[in-house]
Amino acid sequence: MAQDDVPQENRPQDVVPAQGGDDPALRRRVSDLEREEVADILRDAAGEGRLSYTELEDRLETLYASKTYGELVELTADLPNGPRVQSVPSTTDPQYGGALVETGPVVNVFMSESKRMGNWLVPQRQEINAVLGDVTLDYTEAQIPYDDIHIEVKSILAEVKIRVPQNAIVLLDSNPILGSVSEQEAGLKAVPDPNAQPTAPKRFHIRGTAILGEIKIKRGPRLSKRLGLT
Repeated sequence: MAQDDVPQENRPQDVVPAQGGDDPALRRRVSDLEREEVADILRDAAGEGRLSYTELEDRLETLYASKTYGELVELTADLPNGPRVQSVPSTTDPQYGGALVETGPVVNVFMSESKRMGNWLVPQRQEINAVLGDVTLDYTEAQIPYDDIHIEVKSILAEVKIRVPQNAIVLLDSNPILGSVSEQEAGLKAVPDPNAQPTAPKRFHIRGTAILGEIKIKRGPRLSKRLGLT
């Protein structure tokens, strides 16, 4: 039988297609920046001998055609440092849709800006590399399913701002080299929500290296939220 006569579903595939399932985290649409972060992971794996040149080409082709986070997970499932999703029974954590992200894609910023704010699902581990740019991570309105969050930050001639919940416990390990790493207190507390349920404080383990750059850890919602304007 000729190759063209073989049904498409029975043909061999170099890369297994992603299975999005019903997990909201897997169905989330990905950005160009996230695709480039995964491309770096694939290139590093090829440089270490984990992937052949042909495998790298095939996966990069699939990567740049990908649309969802689940597809990125599939592309790096057999490699270290790739994005991961841990399935959790919905009866245990229904508010998180049954899918928790263990390691988020690395945030690499070069002469640009990256922001993560509002309602987003927080990974347990996050790495940030900023060079001549700005990064903002705001955890005050995010869904945080883990008790401990680990953040690794490198700021070179850049500014990285991390905003944590008002009651968060920050465990800071800093290494400024002609730069600064600071933890600031919010001047005003957020307007209390009478319907909000009390939550236990989350622990943020932040390791920061600032080379001629700044890393700022702020506490509580941004000013517009604290004033009840939004």
